[in-house]
Amino acid sequence: MLKNDLHRLLRRQITKSGFTFPFVLENAEFFEMINEAYMSFDKDILHVEHILEESSKELFKANQALQSENDDTKSKLDNIVNTIKDVLFQTDNKGNFIYLNHAWEELTGLTIKNSLNKNYKELLKGMNKAEKFRLQEFLLEEQEEYKVVFKYYTPNQDKKWIDLQVSRTKDCEGRSTGAIGTMADVTQIKETEIELQKASKIKDDFISTISHEIRTPLNAVIGLSNVMLMENFLPDQLENLEALKYSGEHLLALINDLLDLNKLQSEEIQLVQTDFDLKELLNNLLNHFKPLAKDKFLTFRVAMDKRIPNNILGDSLKLSQVLNNLLSNSHKFTETGAIVLSVKLLEESESDIRIRFMVKDTGIGVPYNKQGAIFKSFVQAGDSTKKLYGGSGLGLTISRKILQLQDSDLRMRSVPKIGSEFWFDITYKKSKLSNNTLPVKSEKTATDPIDLRVLVAEDNKLNVLVLRKLFAKWKIHYEIAENGKKLLEAYSKRDYDLILMDLQMPVLDGYETTRKIRSMKDSIKSSIPIIALTAFAENEVKVKTRKFKMDGYMSKPFDANEFHELLSFYSNRVKNVG
Repeated sequence: MLKNDLHRLLRRQITKSGFTFPFVLENAEFFEMINEAYMSFDKDILHVEHILEESSKELFKANQALQSENDDTKSKLDNIVNTIKDVLFQTDNKGNFIYLNHAWEELTGLTIKNSLNKNYKELLKGMNKAEKFRLQEFLLEEQEEYKVVFKYYTPNQDKKWIDLQVSRTKDCEGRSTGAIGTMADVTQIKETEIELQKASKIKDDFISTISHEIRTPLNAVIGLSNVMLMENFLPDQLENLEALKYSGEHLLALINDLLDLNKLQSEEIQLVQTDFDLKELLNNLLNHFKPLAKDKFLTFRVAMDKRIPNNILGDSLKLSQVLNNLLSNSHKFTETGAIVLSVKLLEESESDIRIRFMVKDTGIGVPYNKQGAIFKSFVQAGDSTKKLYGGSGLGLTISRKILQLQDSDLRMRSVPKIGSEFWFDITYKKSKLSNNTLPVKSEKTATDPIDLRVLVAEDNKLNVLVLRKLFAKWKIHYEIAENGKKLLEAYSKRDYDLILMDLQMPVLDGYETTRKIRSMKDSIKSSIPIIALTAFAENEVKVKTRKFKMDGYMSKPFDANEFHELLSFYSNRVKNVG
């Protein structure tokens, strides 16, 4: 065994231990075993190193492949994200943008480079304080999502509407890390919506103005007709007066139909649930239509199921309006035979009652090819029908829409030259009142005197004429001022029991006049009842009269008996207080 054949580590150990070579030769077998162990260990190390080197090469290749695949996936995702027309963004918990796609630059006019790590409050110009506050609340209070449409101005001051939708992001432990969301340009949609709202307002204003302008002279026509009908006339004169009044009321009904249709289309009509006497409502219809039917030699009947209680809870005015429309149509289109209004109990529970109302006639009927169209606005059974019978073609449209508000619908069956049936099923609540507890309407005529001191603000001479005539008939003490300023002057000099206030007047309108009265230091003067007399539609004045602390309103042209009843109410109240 040569010395150079020994492993380097073994040679170093022999030298360090002070062994001589002859000693090593004497113990050659022992040192050979140690030498082989060292040599074997070296081979194992070389083998492991080789394996590690090969593994490292394979891992490097795999890592390169994964990196390439990751880069490819990221590139594809970036391409997808950046071709989306909506903005995709991510923020931290403070609202600083940490990611934005390319759509951001198109939408906002800002560069991504100058927008990253900046706060939304700094960048989203045009978002009002309330919107910014609600978005800040979302970030701070850890709501799950937030949506808003807000106005935005680009650096060039171009106005845009942006639909913002944002959701919270969380880490694996459920802690908030910020938010992710989208922004979409909805400028065209929003501006179309605004234009539609403007057009709707223009339409509403037009209808309101036309209604007001027509109602004012109508108030004189109907009011003076009522005054004259209190006198004794020859039969021919009386017939002329009744025709005049009917024409005025017919024109008023047409205006009301147009207003109702407009309110229904704008979803402004609300149901008023009150206890009412169904039997009384049907009797009123009978009393109104029976003479009309008699004039055409028609039979008119009302048949009410005896199982139905008199008192129920619902909107009696809407029910009366629908039945009036159906009965008016039947009367118009029936020349011979009969008209029957039947009211039948369908279902009853402890709290509810379901009733079917049906109007059946022996009129001209509706052609089969027109039956689907007659529920549309301004549509009648045919041109010949329209020329022969007239009418606006709104009654059935309005009736159906009113019923649909109450989860009901209008149905029909009709055979030309035989007759028609129109019916609807509607559920009412049972009234908690007994059949005898509802107040009975007064039968007092509009000629009874009324002890009342009334101050009136009215600038229209025709309306003043009507009021003077009625007040004279009812022996009312009154004074008329042509505007709000003159009314205040008169009120400062004398005391009155009631003020009737026109709303649209020169110098000082009814609202401002009322505000000045309500702010008077004299508590008695400031609390006088004030009733608005207006030719504007109900929905226009209801909220505003309440806001200005008026006690109510009456629409012109008003019904003489209802007006008499209102004045009598305040007269009785004065007597009771006195």
